[in-house]
Amino acid sequence: MDLKSLIRDIPDFPKPGILFRDITTLLRDPDGLHYAIDSLAEKCTAAGLNASYVVGIESRGFIIGAALAYKLRAGFIPVRKPGKLPFQVYSVEYELEYGMDRLEMHQDALQAGSRVLIVDDLIATGGTASATAKLVQQIGCELMGFGFIIELQDLQGRKRLPPDVPVVTLINY
Repeated sequence: MDLKSLIRDIPDFPKPGILFRDITTLLRDPDGLHYAIDSLAEKCTAAGLNASYVVGIESRGFIIGAALAYKLRAGFIPVRKPGKLPFQVYSVEYELEYGMDRLEMHQDALQAGSRVLIVDDLIATGGTASATAKLVQQIGCELMGFGFIIELQDLQGRKRLPPDVPVVTLINY
């Protein structure tokens, strides 16, 4: 299946000069969504990413991550923007092009030694995925790998991820 044909390009969003790769058109297509999740699960399994938990990054990572966790028979853990989780949290700050941001995860979500796969819809500059990796590693989890539907290769986000951790993607731009 040609997944790229299900991705909508939106020029100048969220600001001029950015070409936004919109996966909502993929998500609304039953066959496309099924194929994407099955393909990501197969690639992660083939790469030996035997995770006991899938960590999904807010917000589209929740959609992809929860479906993937179900397929892999793993638990699902959301990583959120500040102030969205109701219990005690671990947090990590990270740098954006235009300032700082923070991600949070419940303190009781994972235990040291848990095998974790981090998932999001796409990897661009790698900042959010890298911050999420730091968050799970500070708990003492074993980072098995990363999974993304889309990789924007020109932005070289992989360079910000731990070099010894596998990265699985379905579509490259």
